[in-house]
Amino acid sequence: MPLDLSDTLVVGITATALFDMSESDRVFREKFDLDREAAIEEYRKYMAERESEPLKPGTGLYLVKALLSLNQFQPGGQSPLVEVVVMSRNSPETGVRVFHNIREYELNISRSAFTGGESVVDYLDAYDVDLFLTTNARDAQRVIDSDTCAVALVKEPPESIEKIPDGQVRIAFDGDAVLFSDESEIVYKTKGLEGFHTVEDKEQDNPLNDGPYATLLRKLSRLQDRLPHRVEFSPVRIAIVTARNSPAEMRVIKTLRHWGVYVDEIFFLGGLDKSKILKAFKAHIFFDDQDLHLEPAAKHIPSGRVPYKSSSPLHKSDENV
Repeated sequence: MPLDLSDTLVVGITATALFDMSESDRVFREKFDLDREAAIEEYRKYMAERESEPLKPGTGLYLVKALLSLNQFQPGGQSPLVEVVVMSRNSPETGVRVFHNIREYELNISRSAFTGGESVVDYLDAYDVDLFLTTNARDAQRVIDSDTCAVALVKEPPESIEKIPDGQVRIAFDGDAVLFSDESEIVYKTKGLEGFHTVEDKEQDNPLNDGPYATLLRKLSRLQDRLPHRVEFSPVRIAIVTARNSPAEMRVIKTLRHWGVYVDEIFFLGGLDKSKILKAFKAHIFFDDQDLHLEPAAKHIPSGRVPYKSSSPLHKSDENV
């Protein structure tokens, strides 16, 4: 009988988001546009010569390690709490270095997809992926447009990682266009701050519509339920870090209550720098839709950009920046 992962948080992550493979990627890209066959051959040689060498941590490694540690609490006879799938455009041959490093970092990852240059996006549904972390912008756009799962285009790894309490998983989300739909963000763009506040205050009793990460938040809430801890003491700690402030805060709180999810911390910043809050929170990863917030945050905290759907007005405005 096939393994049922409907109750399991499944994270798909590319090898380049799990490990820092910027050097090997550079070797491939330098020749790819000039001579594809020569680029592939040189890349194979490069990876074969270094297949036993260590790789530095990528943006998603610490998140993956922390999530997998939760399986120590897995109830007997039930599905895993967390499953991680490594998904790579490498061939199985050039992926040997990745397999070696998975063992060296003691990551309990048993499933993988190595597609020999083809996109991994078509296999996300087959692996029941809830969150996909990638460094490929085209793949990220395909995923967000198809509603396959939550997806983030990860930034480069920060130079230093804040010490995170052992045994915890700390995840931070932006609100509008990430957890919630982009409708309120569009109001802000078209009517300005005053118009945005007026609408949000008036609509505070009407829950916000789901954004691209709403389903993931519910899955994290289910993960909290499966852990043998009261939710207030759960090792999975969730924060919302949003530019909203009063009088636009009540709609967010009432939406979360309507969804039936528990969030440990929420910060209504009203234009203050998000990076300082995120550094203090010590997030394993932060998800936001705007580089304005991500660029300073990514210097201290692993971060990922949530792309807009191609059909969204925000996608069009983002292209013109």
